[in-house]
Parts: sequence; structure tokens; C-alpha cells
Amino acid sequence: MRAVFSCFMVLVSSVAFGQQPSAPPPSAAAGRTMVSAADVAAMIAKAKVDRKDNQALLAQSMIRLDPYNVSLEYRAAVANAAVHETEAELFYVVDGSAMLVTGGKLKNETRTNAANLSGSGIEGGMSRHVAKGDFIMVPEGVPHWFSAIDGTVVLMSLHLPHAPKPATTAP
Repeated sequence: MRAVFSCFMVLVSSVAFGQQPSAPPPSAAAGRTMVSAADVAAMIAKAKVDRKDNQALLAQSMIRLDPYNVSLEYRAAVANAAVHETEAELFYVVDGSAMLVTGGKLKNETRTNAANLSGSGIEGGMSRHVAKGDFIMVPEGVPHWFSAIDGTVVLMSLHLPHAPKPATTAP
């Protein structure tokens, strides 16, 4: 599975980012186009240490080249549900497993910023068990929520902004 993850990261790097100048220091996510398996292992170890007992998840940016952001999410408990109105989200399960709910309606919906909503959970929707090696694409505007975590789950998440629609001209 490490090979799959490494290949995916190289593919994302080369397709989305093209040729870049020499990489910045490993601690900087901005402009970075590759994260090694050793870097991922170090990020997971750091998340285990840095996560507070009452903190459901700890997210660390791995690669950032606007408008793209690839994060490592270390989840040890259930967090809020979300809707990203202007971007899809691709998840890759690096380790562990969880129950993912997609669709339905946010409970106790609140706006977190101009393009995102949050909620305490989801009413309805489709539940599926996700585990190490799984890829999941959540389209823009679709509620999603990790409703149960089996111990811990480590995810790679990539937010994919929707391409702007071309301006239309009147006939």
C-alpha cells in the first residue's frame, strides 16, 4: 500500500504541479511537490504526540500549491461533519479504518466560512466502512462525516477546487 500511496503522490505532484524548482526544506509544505514515505511516517508519529486528548483530529499540510492542498489527517475520535460548497475532496486511507457517511443533511448546520458548512453529524446519507488503501471522492456540495473511528484512522486528503465556468456571452 505504501507503493500505491507513493505512486499516487508522485502522480498528483507531476500532473497538478508540473516542474518546480528545487524543493524547499522538508518542514515547508508550500511549493513542495513530493512527500516521502519516511516524511509521512514522521508526520504520523508527530500527530500521535501532538494531538491533545480532547482533539478529535489533527491535520498537517503535506503539499500546498494554491489552489491545491494535500493534508495528512490523523483522526482518533469523531469530529464534525462538513460540506465544501466549491471543492471536491479526495481521501486516501493511509492507515486504520472508519465509517464514512456521505450525502444526507447536516445536523445543526453552521457556516464556517464563505465556502464551507459544518454540522454535528448527518441525517440520512450512505454509510460505508473505509480502510487502509481505499480511495474516496466526495463531490463538492456533498455532506461527509467520519461517524465512527476504529481506534485511529490516518487519511490523505486533497481538496480539488471546481474549475470556474467560462463566461457566457450574450448572442
